[in-house]
Amino acid sequence: NQGNFAMKLNIQCVSLSSNRNFRISALRWYSGRAPSNRPVLAICFETCKLQIMRNESDDAPIIVDTGMRNIDAEWNHDGSVLAICGTLIDYSTSKELNQVSFYSSFGQLVRTLKVPGNEISSLSWEGKSLRIAMAVDSFIYFANIRPDYVWCYFEKTVVFLNRNSSSFTRNATTNVITFWNTVSNQSFLKEVEPALGMAACSEHCVLAVECLNSNMKDNAGGGKEELHGDEKCYQLMLCNSIGTTVDSKYTDMKPNFIGINSGHVAIASFDEVLIWHYNTPKSAVNLHGAKTRKENRFHIDDTPTGVEMAKDLVIATGGAGGDNKGYKQHVNVDPICALAMSEKILLVARASGTINEYSVPNVALRNRHKINATAYKLDINCNSSRAAVIDDTGVMTLLDLDDDRESQLNFNRVERKDVWAICWAKDNPLLLALMEKTRMYIFRGNDPEEPISCSGYICAFEDLEITSVLLDDIISGDETQNAVSHIIQLRVKSLRDTDDLLQHVGLEDAKQFIEDNPHPRLWRLLAEAALKKLELGMAENAFVRCANYPGIQLIKRLRNIPSAMLQKAEVAAFYGEFEEAEKLYMDADRRDLAINLRITLCDWFRAVQLYRMGSGVSDQQMETAWREIGNHFASLRSWESAKEYYEKSHHIEGLMDSLYHLERFDELEQCIDKLPEKSPLLAKIAEMLASVGMCTEAVKAYLKMGDPKSAVNACVNLRQWGEAVQLARKFDMPQIGNLLSKHAAQLIKEDRLPEAIELQKRAGHYLEAARLLGKLAQRETEKDSSMLRIKKLYVLAALLAEEHLKTLSTAELSYKVDRNSLLDTMSPEDAHVVEHMWHAAEAYHFMMLAQRQLRFGIVHNAVVTALRLRDYDDILPAEDVYNILALASCADRSFGICSKAFTKLESLESIPEHRVQKYRELAASIYSKYSSEDTKVETVKCYACNAPVPDSLPACTICGARFPACVSSGKPITQPTSNIWICGICHHCAAPVEITRHHTCPLCHSLIISMTLEI
Repeated sequence: NQGNFAMKLNIQCVSLSSNRNFRISALRWYSGRAPSNRPVLAICFETCKLQIMRNESDDAPIIVDTGMRNIDAEWNHDGSVLAICGTLIDYSTSKELNQVSFYSSFGQLVRTLKVPGNEISSLSWEGKSLRIAMAVDSFIYFANIRPDYVWCYFEKTVVFLNRNSSSFTRNATTNVITFWNTVSNQSFLKEVEPALGMAACSEHCVLAVECLNSNMKDNAGGGKEELHGDEKCYQLMLCNSIGTTVDSKYTDMKPNFIGINSGHVAIASFDEVLIWHYNTPKSAVNLHGAKTRKENRFHIDDTPTGVEMAKDLVIATGGAGGDNKGYKQHVNVDPICALAMSEKILLVARASGTINEYSVPNVALRNRHKINATAYKLDINCNSSRAAVIDDTGVMTLLDLDDDRESQLNFNRVERKDVWAICWAKDNPLLLALMEKTRMYIFRGNDPEEPISCSGYICAFEDLEITSVLLDDIISGDETQNAVSHIIQLRVKSLRDTDDLLQHVGLEDAKQFIEDNPHPRLWRLLAEAALKKLELGMAENAFVRCANYPGIQLIKRLRNIPSAMLQKAEVAAFYGEFEEAEKLYMDADRRDLAINLRITLCDWFRAVQLYRMGSGVSDQQMETAWREIGNHFASLRSWESAKEYYEKSHHIEGLMDSLYHLERFDELEQCIDKLPEKSPLLAKIAEMLASVGMCTEAVKAYLKMGDPKSAVNACVNLRQWGEAVQLARKFDMPQIGNLLSKHAAQLIKEDRLPEAIELQKRAGHYLEAARLLGKLAQRETEKDSSMLRIKKLYVLAALLAEEHLKTLSTAELSYKVDRNSLLDTMSPEDAHVVEHMWHAAEAYHFMMLAQRQLRFGIVHNAVVTALRLRDYDDILPAEDVYNILALASCADRSFGICSKAFTKLESLESIPEHRVQKYRELAASIYSKYSSEDTKVETVKCYACNAPVPDSLPACTICGARFPACVSSGKPITQPTSNIWICGICHHCAAPVEITRHHTCPLCHSLIISMTLEI
């Protein structure tokens, strides 16, 4: 930026030397935003040469020979078009002619413009590149520019490339395609990779995009065509009117030109043509017939005959890989410049002026046509008999494709200049609409009608109406697209004249005019006008001419109606004038017909109003109206309003849906009582209730329907196994047991023990649940979990085992009185499970009790409790038991007990030798100071024989009476059984003095209930 020399540009379009001087006429570097692969630097020499470079270091620039003496050049606003003005010599007159050539950023000639005057000196673009100004002599000429936008139209939808929404990055480009529905004014956006072109037909459009994403190339590699090396990949996307991709195809051929009909897509590069048979949901039933001929590909110099294509060049069979290489090695000096496709033929134009005509879909070369220019745009009429051609200078000519030379019109004399858009009518092969500058011309054969001022792009030509869209305003982004302001409907002269004749002259003159200019649209206009005047004969004749069967049926119906007013009402209803039809019915005192009209239109709100205007309306009619109004609100998902009208109409099914969506499940449950038994709606309401977890209510509905099997299935699905088992037993369904067992086994296999325990518990299999809880407690023991957690698990297991005992209770054997007798009735294995769970729970309970007593300094009680732990060496580790016993007895100065504990520790084989040695050293240090005798022995009296017994013994040494352990203190209870407390849940004992400090059982934590135990 300081003017210092940086580098020399690589000029390849001319040979620079010291002896030869070449004057540069223009040097233009586009400074806006552009993709990295688009050339932006243009260098024009006076000697017809143009060099376009991507950047100042581009080693492979694009070289173009403009064919004229270049004077000036300018990029348009987005860098996509380069305009070059200059002069060339007309050798026929030896005069210089002014010309402006428009090139794409890649050097392709887009259009040429002849400019009058002696010498053109410069040019300049308008801000949005929609106009260009040229300085010629002492004048300034202005020209309107009609950009060739990437757009199409189908199904009342305008599809266009939204340039303002395109986002460029350094290595990739993303385009946004807008699908604008002109009826609903809704827009759907579709983000794609760089869009190269699009075309539309019938119900679909095809987008051609370049795949820059490596993932897309990988996907393409797995398609029908094989990609080699770094070849570029392109995708054809078939979309519907909301932008949803229906079908797609990848190819390595660049789609410079694209066409589509109702079953095929044709694309062309500069030297190859590809025809792809696409599939849509409607054609899915015919897929079996399309698989063998998916696509056809051929070189423009080939002469396909249809049979060869089917046998040799069918790419769908995967045999085109080698042929593709051959195509690319072929140098084409006459490239393709335009393409058009109809239902019957395919036209491919070449730069030399040759237009090849191929049949579709068998792809056989039918004819070659020759024009004296390079075609720029082609369009084929509806019956494939004629085509319109616009060349690169804007001259439009007509091309006859019909082989019947006797019936041909002389189309060679039809020639129009400055044409930039053409469109044939879809329903008349002779009607052609074209845009010439800012005027639209309608041709009927060779004869043009009066021009219409219009600047829109032609979307469609059908029913004597042309639809055009103001793309300049939409794509520029200055205005939001709106059907009122951006869609223009234009009518041809015959349609306008027919309207005038019908309004101001008469039916006979209009009929004569229509006979001279026949068209179904004109006959329909005549039929409508005749009907409104009740000229039934003429209306019937017009309906027959336009093949309108509903209209003919209307005429027959009108002839059976004696009243002229009712006839007019029927005519108004036929043409959609429903308010007028209702008024006529009411004036004729036929409220019933007005009601029927509203019912036919599903206007139930108005039908209710008409019902209320008079009497004689039945309850059934009103309920039908309320139900339909409820359906209307339900379709709008206004469930509160729908509920109100369903209640009025007593429509239970609709009411159920409304309550379900309103989540009023209590009211939904009440609907069960409103339904009769065996009603099919009971199954529906049961499914609704089950879907929200209301199992009991769902079972109620199923049982009322008489379907216990579905009720059991609902319980199983909601994991209500207890209720499922009860129902299975009640209705004799043994298969529930097998299902339960399989599900439990699967849960255990998947190591989901808690869920399996819950399953068995809910199913009433308490003993199995207790066994699984015991396994879970053992796992926690292996993981060295807290003793409190392990104790809780064993207590829960024991309580489940007690529940199993309760299920065995009978009138003769009561659980509360005869628990031990119930245990005797069980198998030894099951009885062992019950006792083992309590045994394990006691073990961890007394271990924690001993630790707690030792911590709080109640050392003698700790010794007594620790001595009782010796009965649980099958549950607790022996080392832990004798460790706490040695510690407590040492603290209590009971060295005799302590000595026995150390002796046991030293004899344990389960502990390693180094720890045994530590125990020996610890015992030696203790007994080097103290003797191995108990310093004191506390005794209690046996409640049976009154003999003194050491308080640490669990039984009397004289009479053998056993002393149960107190679950509160761990001491033996030497009192009579009538004076001790026994838990009503776990059946364990406690001394009355000790239990007064508790509100719940120390072992099972159930509420304290006083009772006695008989021994």
